[in-house]
Amino acid sequence: MNRITARKRVTRITVGTSRAVRDDLLAVEEPLEIRVGGTALAITMRTPGSDFDLAAGFLVSEGVIARGDDFAAARYCAGATAEGLNTYNVLDVTLARGVPAPDPSLERSFYTTSSCGLCGKASIDAVRTQSQHAVLHDDLVVDPALLATFPDQLREAQAVFEKTGGLHAAALFDGRTGRMLVLREDVGRHNAVDKVVGWAVKEDLLPLTGTVLMVSGRASFELTQKASMAGIPVLAAVSAPSSLAVDLATEVGVTIVGFLRGQSMVVYSRPDRIAEARAAAAEAEAEAEAEEQAAADPASHPRTTVSAS
Repeated sequence: MNRITARKRVTRITVGTSRAVRDDLLAVEEPLEIRVGGTALAITMRTPGSDFDLAAGFLVSEGVIARGDDFAAARYCAGATAEGLNTYNVLDVTLARGVPAPDPSLERSFYTTSSCGLCGKASIDAVRTQSQHAVLHDDLVVDPALLATFPDQLREAQAVFEKTGGLHAAALFDGRTGRMLVLREDVGRHNAVDKVVGWAVKEDLLPLTGTVLMVSGRASFELTQKASMAGIPVLAAVSAPSSLAVDLATEVGVTIVGFLRGQSMVVYSRPDRIAEARAAAAEAEAEAEAEEQAAADPASHPRTTVSAS
């Protein structure tokens, strides 16, 4: 069986018309236990593939590592079953010398599902990890016409989604040229992002200044957090963000663009990074300043009086 897709027998029914039994391809979902220095840290449900990237990106999100030099090596652990077979579902990461081991409080007491990157966290405060790659002063300005091309590029590059229809995708783009740097797919949206960030770790590209993270679903709190931790200034999504995602983005300086479909989009935070929104914000600020001046000094803006004839 292919580790990324699995063939299953299904029955397709069209009400009032037909019924047919055939084979279908599904996206594989399997657990991955991530260990650091032999100590279990988390279990996540993921689509096998790019597991080293996934582990590296996860450790960036958790604040364990911050750059490529922090990640020394990773290996699959043998003896993962009672029979001593290697299932390729247990991964042990070795950190570089001098990099502190994860805080024991990070250890997840239960597994992280493929749909939630924050399961096991005690509170929102626990995930407001201080990023070593602040994006607040990233001077990227993206042409909205360029940004509008990203969803189609993302969709066209989703090879496994084309076969199964059951995967999320995340891609990293150069915010100035529009070049796609990397794309990863997974049953979990947060796993797809971790795989993208992990690729950047292994390429020693952190912080990811001047880049745009494009995701196939919604812009959630955990994805905003992951963008911030990797130094990504712009997070774009085809769907809506959550209110908490926008709150966090505003706090740390990430630009969130939602409902990026066709030629339209909605900018929820830091609009100065989107060229047209930047211009609109400047015009609105100028108008507001003019209104304040008029209110403070009415004599400088005399009203026109119309007399009756």
